Amino acid sequence: MKGFTLAFRSTALAIAIGAGLVTAQQPQGPQPFSVGNRLGLPINPAADGAFNPMSSNVKVYGAIYSAESCSYDPVRNLIVVPNRSVGQDVQTNNGWVSFINHDGSVHTARWIGIQNAGARANMTPPLILNEPSGSDIANGMFYVSDRDGGTSPNDPLVAVIRWFNMTTGAPAGEVRVPRSTGFNDIEVADDGTIYATNTGTGGQTPDPTSWQVWKITRDGTASIFIQGAPLRQPNGIAFDQQGNIVVINIGNNEVLTFSPAGQLIRTETAVQAGNDGLVILSDGTKYVSSVQNGGVSRIRPGRPAELIAQNIPNPASMCYDAGANQLVIPMNANNALAFISLN
Repeated sequence: MKGFTLAFRSTALAIAIGAGLVTAQQPQGPQPFSVGNRLGLPINPAADGAFNPMSSNVKVYGAIYSAESCSYDPVRNLIVVPNRSVGQDVQTNNGWVSFINHDGSVHTARWIGIQNAGARANMTPPLILNEPSGSDIANGMFYVSDRDGGTSPNDPLVAVIRWFNMTTGAPAGEVRVPRSTGFNDIEVADDGTIYATNTGTGGQTPDPTSWQVWKITRDGTASIFIQGAPLRQPNGIAFDQQGNIVVINIGNNEVLTFSPAGQLIRTETAVQAGNDGLVILSDGTKYVSSVQNGGVSRIRPGRPAELIAQNIPNPASMCYDAGANQLVIPMNANNALAFISLN
């Protein structure tokens, strides 16, 4: 009887799907571009605009999957987190972007990327978001470092910077850089110039020529800004208050400040090596997270570095949440965010 019941339910489900009675089924044919609602119903935006938010006494913590970075949106007063999902050899075009509240609860589980990979090409404009890593908000746009390719050993990886309108979520442009297999962190200037780190190789046989910082101008022209030493597997990147470019290394504990002309003007050291995340506050204080050693260093101007937190599993490219005066740190494979109050 149990086997009959399961068979009956399976048959009934198949009939319901065939008749179009399962409401979660994706719409067919071309669809206008849309972004997901905050937590509530319907999940997909309703044609008439109707939306009922989730009850305020319900808290949800999650929505983060293999996140490498985050950014703070001062307009919404929310944390923006790109999720990398799985590798290109598993499934293409399956990344998404979440909005997170100051307390870590979920505001919008999937804002950009609520559609499954098969439906994204039918939107206007179509959505491509594969494996987003570094991110930044500038000029009303959300920029991410992404990659194309890598679906098989014979499909070369290509670095791509993509950006999305922060009001609508719609794709607004991209720049492909075939000379790089993938950027790590990015920082975007007010004039639209993008700086991106290419971490390169390490281990027993490092290739210093693969340690690079790229510069991509507003017209899409890409060139190597810095290459080789003193870089050593560069990762996090940010601007200081003077407009200099600050880079941290995974390969050592150095924090390097370069002028806009590419000249090294300052070298500082974090407490730990193996660094990934970099935040610079308006008073010049730098915060550096070590993805390999689990600590967060604070470097105040003219003072030695000190650890303000330690033993965090894989703290990656963090951001500063100005709305709550805290550091927000994606924890890579732990599929979570860490929060450190600076009050």
